[in-house]
Amino acid sequence: MRILVTYAVQGEFTELKFPGLIGEEEVHVGYLRTGVGKVKSAYYLTEVINQGQPDLVINVGTAGSIDRQVGDILVCRHFIDRDMEKLANLGVEYEIDSSALLAEKGYCMHWAGEGVCNTGDTFLTELSDVKGDVVDMEAFAQAFVCRAKKVPFIAVKYVTDIIGQNSVKHWEDKLADARKELGEFFEKIGGVVK
Repeated sequence: MRILVTYAVQGEFTELKFPGLIGEEEVHVGYLRTGVGKVKSAYYLTEVINQGQPDLVINVGTAGSIDRQVGDILVCRHFIDRDMEKLANLGVEYEIDSSALLAEKGYCMHWAGEGVCNTGDTFLTELSDVKGDVVDMEAFAQAFVCRAKKVPFIAVKYVTDIIGQNSVKHWEDKLADARKELGEFFEKIGGVVK
């Protein structure tokens, strides 16, 4: 089994420690730093998927929130593009639910901590009308690419900051905590399938 782990910036890199085998299948984990934002993220992920089709893509990283606590970890299978949501009345797609393909393959179904990830090309520093539990700048684009390529996709986000409360500074201060807590999360879940 080939798992591709994506992350936006080096400060978010988290090594995933899964058991060496899933059933009788050997697990190979690769990593891709996509850069910040939807365009870079979609481009680099598409390139890597085209070169070597992974069985699963896991986006691991940090996020801001309005109503969650710093340190919460959310498992996201539902994604909103806040930039395209403004064009919803024109029929533009702005939501993706990746749970069906994950369920079809039997991947990540036991991962708890459900949340909705809202993606946009801006780092939110002020409260606004945002749907979802966490906000980031890449996950929707990656969910879109993975759906088009028929690759199961899931995002695991660590809340580093509360939007409107000095978000940039809090994000930078919490990167080390995020890496540590995300690493522990993946060690505890015991793998992709159970």
